[in-house]
Parts: sequence; C-alpha cells; structure tokens
Amino acid sequence: MNQTNTYDDVAVRQFSIMAVVWGIVGMAVGALIAAQLIWPQLNFDLPWLQYGRLRPLHTNAVIFAFGGSALIGTSLYVVQRTCHVPLFAPALARFVFWGWQLVILLAAISLPLGLTQGKEYAELIWPIDLLITVIWVAYAIVFFGTIAIRRVKHIYVANWFYAAFIITIAILHIVNSLAVPVDFLQSYPIYSGVVDGMVQWWYGHNAVGFFLTAGFLGMMYYFVPKQAERPIYSYRLSVVHFWSLISIYMWAGPHHLHYTTLPDWAQSLGMVFSLLLLAPSWGGMINGIMTLSGAWHKLRTDPVLKFMIVSLSFYGMSTFEGPMMSIKTVNALSHYTDWTIGHVHSGALGWVAMISMGCLYNLIPKLYGRDAMYSVKLIDVHFWVSTIGVVLYIAAMWVAGVTQGLMWRAVNDDGTLTYSFIESLQATYPYYVVRLLGGTLFLAGTLIMAYNVWKTVGAGERRTVQPVVEPA
Repeated sequence: MNQTNTYDDVAVRQFSIMAVVWGIVGMAVGALIAAQLIWPQLNFDLPWLQYGRLRPLHTNAVIFAFGGSALIGTSLYVVQRTCHVPLFAPALARFVFWGWQLVILLAAISLPLGLTQGKEYAELIWPIDLLITVIWVAYAIVFFGTIAIRRVKHIYVANWFYAAFIITIAILHIVNSLAVPVDFLQSYPIYSGVVDGMVQWWYGHNAVGFFLTAGFLGMMYYFVPKQAERPIYSYRLSVVHFWSLISIYMWAGPHHLHYTTLPDWAQSLGMVFSLLLLAPSWGGMINGIMTLSGAWHKLRTDPVLKFMIVSLSFYGMSTFEGPMMSIKTVNALSHYTDWTIGHVHSGALGWVAMISMGCLYNLIPKLYGRDAMYSVKLIDVHFWVSTIGVVLYIAAMWVAGVTQGLMWRAVNDDGTLTYSFIESLQATYPYYVVRLLGGTLFLAGTLIMAYNVWKTVGAGERRTVQPVVEPA
C-alpha cells in the first residue's frame, strides 16, 4: 500500500524547538548547582537561589520540560507516519503544547519560591498537578485518537512504547499526587509514613521506567531504523522487549528503600524484579544497535547515527548498573553516595539526552523542509563534546561515590568511625570539580545544537513537501 498523506506538524515543530530551549535552561541550572557544591557562595545569600530550591527546578526542567517536549513532539510525529493519517484533533494538540509550556513556566516560578510538596520528581503543588492532569488527558486523546483512525491495521511497536508511557504516567501521577488541599498553595498527602515512601518510589522509579525509558524507546524504534535506513534488527524481539519491560518495571521501586523501615520482603521483591529487568533492557539495546548490521560503515560519516548508537550503549550500561546497585550488599556501599548520582546521569545524559538529540537532528530538517541540518560538522563537534562531558561526569561520580561509601563504613578497632563526615567531603571535592567540567561540556554541546537548529530553521524558504508518501 502506498498512501499519500498530509500530516499536521504544527505542534511537533513547536515541541521540537522548545525541547532544545528547555534543554539549555535545565542543564544551565544543573551546572549552577554543581558549581554551588564547590563554591557555596554562588547562592549569593538569596533564598530562591539556594541549592535546595534549584535542584528540583533542575530535575523538573530536564525531565519534564526538555524530555517531555521531546517525547510529546516525537510521539505526535511518529504516530501520524506509522498510522498514515493526520493528527486526530490537531487543535487539541496545540492546546497540549501551550498547556505544557504553562506548566513548565509555573514550575520555574513556584520551585525557586519554595512552593513544593517535597516529593522526588513530583514536587509541584496541587493546582499545577491538576493542570498537568487536564493536559495529559488531552494529549492521550490526540495520541490514541490518531491510532483509532489509522489507515493501516498494524500498530508499529514504537506506538506501543509511547502508549505505555502515556497510560502509566497518568496512573502514576494521579495516585502519587493524591492530597488534601489546605489552601491554594499547600496540601497534605493522603498517605503517611512508610506507605508514603513506598508510593513515592513506586512513582519515582516508574517515572524513570516509563517517562525516561519506555517513551524514549519509542523514539529509538522509529528513528534508529530511519536514520540507518535499515529495518529494525528483530521485530519479534521488539515485541518481547515491550511486554517483558512493562511487566517487570512496575515492581522495581522498593530498591530505593533498602535499609529503611520498609518491610524486608518488599525490599527483596524490588531487588529481584530489578535484576530481572536486565534481560529486557539489554534485549532492547541489542535490537537497536544490531539494526546497523550491514551498515556499520555509516558511523564513520553520520554523526546523527553516532548519537543514537552511543545513547543505546549508555542505555545498556545504566540498565546493567541499576540492577547491580539494587543488590542489597552492593547497595550497602552505594546508598546515599554520589555513585547514585553518576548512575542517574549515565541514563539521563548518556541515554535520554543523546537519543533525544539524535532524533531531533533527524526530525528538524524534515519539519522545516530542509535537505539536512545547517552543519553536519557542528553535529560531529556536538557529539564529541557531549560524549566527553558524560564520561567525565559519570566517572567522577563513580569514584566519588565509592570513596564516600568506603570512608563512611570504615571503623577503628574500638568501633568508632575512622573518618568524620567533613573528611569524606574533602576527599570528594576534586571529583566535584570534574563533575562541573563534564556538565559544562554537555551544556556547551547543547548550545552548539541550538545554534545549528537556529541556522537550519532560518535557512531560506521552506520547501513545500508536506504531502508525504510512506509505504506501510
């Protein structure tokens, strides 16, 4: 079947550009708070520049502003091409874009003011939570409505991953955000004590699992074959990958609560399911990388493909490291140390950011009717600057984390601690400097990307290629 379709990419273009903008903002805040851990005076004695207020701003900006914009934008692009129909309710898609930007703006105002629920990755106050719910329902209507009116019977696997991301995040957000408002700005969660902790990390780890993994795997399954101009290595493996991943991931959250008041059986359950996650995660990584079978030579000349394949390598590494860190004996050393920070950023920078950047480099010329990005050389520079930055960041945090864990556990013959806490801080200080260098390099790469995108978007008249022929 060959079907000529006219697609609606207004919201896709908007989300793609704002993904780059919010990437710069989120990473700039990250670089600032990394610097504050070296030079605390950089908070300038201003309450809204304190580390405790900027850190949730950084995480929300990178995950939900940058990552969310990339996810929503690419999902609206992919679902049209794989279903051979224009968007269902395109006006609603524009509402989703402007509503999501409003949420981000409200987060950027409320978090520095200290307005927070104090929940990891879910700090936003209850009125903003309600707004997120409305926008997410609208997003679901657009996405699933487009699938419902598709012209092809088959639903491509990328859409399954995007669908799991949309449905699961809706459930997680609603359940974890249930609260009793006491005024317009404050509320109390309906859970208490260890139940609150369990629900929070059921949410928190599955935000990683479905927002930061499943959605970006949807990107991978569409854009890696497109960029490589090869079919996915194994479609059967992609289906097994999907069902095994979504079945196992939901149970892994308790590994964040080892050695707490959470019952031991729940901790052990989280550890076991975390170890099981290694199989589907590596299945997906292998499927993506092996798509280049017969086309490995393209890595020499295609920096966009380098972004995608190296991101999959970081995905494999971080999804090996996570299950290993969930083992209680390993966790006894790693818990509460900077090793955890290194693990998070190997996934967030190495996997999430780099696959997003690769997909955006593939997407933006098509959206604006260009033959290619303004400068392929700048993409290559961006790739190397970012890769070096990630390696410096995570290596520094690994060494700092293991150093902290060993120093905190060291005891003298009489049972007293060998090192004071301040001595462990002094020992890790040089690694914080390396972390700042790595983060700054990654930010510099994002600025290079922004320049390249700006020049691409502004390069002359757009070609009129909106009707697209896509074979089923």
